Amino acid sequence: MALARPLGGVVFGHFGDKVGRKKMLVASLFLMGIATFAIGLLPTYASIGVAAPLLLLTCRLLQGFAIGGEWGGAVLMAAEHGDDSQRGFWSSWPQAGVALGNLLATGVLWVLAAVQSDAAFESWGWRIPFLLSAVLVGVGLWVRLSIEESPVFAEAKAEMATKETPHLPLVEVFRKYPKEVLVAMGMRMAENISYYLFTIISISFLTIYAGTADDKSLILKALLIGSVVHFVTIPLVGALSDRVGRRPLYLVGAVGVAAWSWVFFDLIASRSEGKIILAIVVGLMLHALMYSPQAAFFSELFGTSVRYTGASVGYQLASIFAGALAPIIAIELLGDASAGVSNVPKVAIYMTIASVITIVAVLVAQETRASSLRHDRVLQD
Repeated sequence: MALARPLGGVVFGHFGDKVGRKKMLVASLFLMGIATFAIGLLPTYASIGVAAPLLLLTCRLLQGFAIGGEWGGAVLMAAEHGDDSQRGFWSSWPQAGVALGNLLATGVLWVLAAVQSDAAFESWGWRIPFLLSAVLVGVGLWVRLSIEESPVFAEAKAEMATKETPHLPLVEVFRKYPKEVLVAMGMRMAENISYYLFTIISISFLTIYAGTADDKSLILKALLIGSVVHFVTIPLVGALSDRVGRRPLYLVGAVGVAAWSWVFFDLIASRSEGKIILAIVVGLMLHALMYSPQAAFFSELFGTSVRYTGASVGYQLASIFAGALAPIIAIELLGDASAGVSNVPKVAIYMTIASVITIVAVLVAQETRASSLRHDRVLQD
């Protein structure tokens, strides 16, 4: 799935920079909806043998491909419609959608865990969240079909139509914006890895290393509360970035997740409900300091005619080296469960290294707060 995301970013970015943001945004959501709903209908291995995992792999690849184009389209539609002075706030709402999605998913799992046995969930209950996704996709399509194309892109498209040279967004991104692509990738390292650390990896640590495998409600409760706080924090940080800038908040977030990773697992290993909730809530609040202004920041790095491609490529390429590998690397560093928390510092060092990369990237980047998106270095050259 992770490898399909950059490909989706390139394909959807190419057409998003040529024919429009809205069309690609609708297409990516439609594809994501079909793939997700189909997972809930997949036959079992007992029914069709090896074809079952192959079908699941196909659906997951389609999801990754769709996500690759989904993020860029959603962020740009928000960024390019809004006022320059409030771009951080409005662009943060697609980011808040991730927290809301995690909240809904965790809520559904919490309900299913309360009303179903483990056997029932493993037999058919796991299909329910995937089938329920059809409702969200329907709402999303209705919203996206009702909005107009980005006025910023419409202006750039009219200007591009007067040019005789062919418009090749991917080529132009790497020719005109190589630094910006690398900056975006570097900025994602601490953000993407820390999110997996405070959510996915925390679940594994709670169940395998902290000995709470029999108390699933505690794990889900902590993630549920954390998701609520995350969802509320993201737009607030977005609004703050319009006042103080993207870089200061991003730097605080990067330093914060590095420092918090050194106490995070100790809090979880305490098996105290309050400390576990505190660990996840604070971790996700620090993550929001990076994730919230990221949407506006990345949008402001690239010119209009290649913005969809540039933002998507920088964002999705980093996901291969950051989020996709984070659970694998963290579990490997934690080692055998019998080691308890003795290997936790290794994970903290891993998170700290990622934060240093992000800090360097942010320091290299220029502050972009309130800059106009009606610019295009590609068109001017």
